[in-house]
Amino acid sequence: MKRIIAIVFLLTSVSTAYCQNSKIEKSIIKSVDKNNQTYVQLLKDIVNTNSGTMNFDGVREVGVKLKPEFETLGLEVRWESGEAFNRAGHLVAVNHGSVGPKMLLIGHLDTVFEPDSPFQSYEMLNDSLIRGPGVIDMKGGDVIILAALRALKEAGVLDQMQIEVVLTGDEEKSGSPLNLSKQAIIEASARADIALAFENADGDPATIVVTRRGSAGWKLDVKGNAAHSSQIFTEKVGVGAVYETSRILTEFYKQLSNEENLTFNPGVILGGTAVSYDKNKNGGTASGKSNVVAQQTIVNGDIRAVSLEQLAKAKQIMTQIANENMPGTSAELTFKPGGYPPLTETAGNHKLLGYYSQVSKDLGYGPVVPVHPRKAGAADVSFTNGLVDMAIDGLGLSGTDDHTIKETGNLNYLPIQTKRAAVLMYRIAYGKL
Repeated sequence: MKRIIAIVFLLTSVSTAYCQNSKIEKSIIKSVDKNNQTYVQLLKDIVNTNSGTMNFDGVREVGVKLKPEFETLGLEVRWESGEAFNRAGHLVAVNHGSVGPKMLLIGHLDTVFEPDSPFQSYEMLNDSLIRGPGVIDMKGGDVIILAALRALKEAGVLDQMQIEVVLTGDEEKSGSPLNLSKQAIIEASARADIALAFENADGDPATIVVTRRGSAGWKLDVKGNAAHSSQIFTEKVGVGAVYETSRILTEFYKQLSNEENLTFNPGVILGGTAVSYDKNKNGGTASGKSNVVAQQTIVNGDIRAVSLEQLAKAKQIMTQIANENMPGTSAELTFKPGGYPPLTETAGNHKLLGYYSQVSKDLGYGPVVPVHPRKAGAADVSFTNGLVDMAIDGLGLSGTDDHTIKETGNLNYLPIQTKRAAVLMYRIAYGKL
């Protein structure tokens, strides 16, 4: 990774010389370099504005800070309230051009760090590394969208382009019902031909996301017969809820853990004589005694698959396992409605990656290859699945340790990612591919 960073850093100073295309592309590159520090400062400003998903005022404040940035570029901007799905809302900006394919640019305003998190501020670790809540997931990506659009504007090509930007306010913790929460993305996708999403990929700027696994929740509720522990395994009492739960989870692992790109995780388990689970707190209480057979267990987990077909097959197998109960027990496995769909790997997505990789090579940054699906979690871009001709994700700021208090971004990549995105959008719009 350090070698890649060193190579890319050295190439930034000679990117213009490597550009093999028009004067417009050179103008785009010049604009990015000229305005880079302005967007570094904007990134610092919005990172220092707490926008944990449930901090509605903070999410809206980030939207307020970004709204005039889009308006200055000539886009029509609106705030879509999230009241109907119990979230802050979304920022939508539209450029009403008439040239080329319609492009949807996707980002999000919220982070996983709520106001009670100890991780609240932007910090320079050295001359290029920054640490802060949301620097790569994904306020860095939001800034890259703006910086790329400004470069296109200053090159005189933005006004004619057909672009819609959707920055959601609940990517990290989606509102409910999901169909309302993701309505802005879904409707924009239906209008678009191409989707470009600006999450961080896997920390390596030589990769891009062409497929993402979907994510859905599941709950396992197991019942047993409460009795004195001396009677466990008898015909009257059976094995109890904990043993049955152990059997079910073990069979999940045995039968499905070797399925490529499929994962299923029991995130929390409660068991005993009395169990109470609070879904709003993602936890609960359990009580019991070592000399009493457990009467109930509750397990909450998630499942991730690369296709709807893989998900359906896994659900069928898991349900069958849960229904083959040991003596004296019963189990109910339910899959939560909604969830994030997979972004299916398609020829169109790979074609778009090819365009992006060619831009990267022309700018002197080398080829770009796909991220392995296991390294790409669920994201808003998945809601474009089946609605656009092609989509990629991972065009945002490169860094490491997102969703942790070590979240770090590399400012050397801010102009690099911006140039790649801006030139790609220019070539798409004007048929220069």
